[in-house]
Amino acid sequence: MKPHIGVRIREARENKGLDQATLAAKLDIATRTLQRWEKGDQVPDAVTLGKIGEITGTLTHWLLTSEGAMYAHQNGGSERAEGEGQFAFRRVKLVRIPVLSSVPAGKPNLIFHPDHIEKYITVDDVKDANAFALKVDGDSMSPRIEDGDVIIVSPKREVRNGDICVLRANDEDTVKKVIFENGYVHLIPLNHDYEPVSVKKKDVAFIWRVVKVIKNI
Repeated sequence: MKPHIGVRIREARENKGLDQATLAAKLDIATRTLQRWEKGDQVPDAVTLGKIGEITGTLTHWLLTSEGAMYAHQNGGSERAEGEGQFAFRRVKLVRIPVLSSVPAGKPNLIFHPDHIEKYITVDDVKDANAFALKVDGDSMSPRIEDGDVIIVSPKREVRNGDICVLRANDEDTVKKVIFENGYVHLIPLNHDYEPVSVKKKDVAFIWRVVKVIKNI
């Protein structure tokens, strides 16, 4: 089982040589609040997590997800695209699915209206009769998903840790990578110019998995 975010906060603090009282003072919080974070009883907000990263010299993305390098000077291995270097041909079934209004990949905003169909597009079978397409507005998921790209969304497919999903949280819609942890859903942008956000699971109306990206060429 992957350690919770509090374990990584404690590791960052101890590596910096700070005790709980010192870090709490730098964050302008009570020491008991930091203790609850490190125990995993509570989760700091994105702004505070960014401050912890600045104080300890660790990357916010690592603090939130444990993925990638802990420090900016560490070099992680490059990712190969799925299927890169493999060539195969197969017969595929084509289906027409509706394109709904856009979803933001930036600052969340209530602009996704599932009842409004703009047009239809043809794609290979996504094995979900309720699948639909959304045009992405914003660059927080760049370079994998860029402004103007079309994403195919499947409400039927199981959502797993690390999946890119369309979700509605606190009446706002967005597309982000999702990490589930202790009653929270962490929303992770792929563009490091944007900060991760954490929301409570009970505040999430739906999470639907993105199964395909059609690039805006």
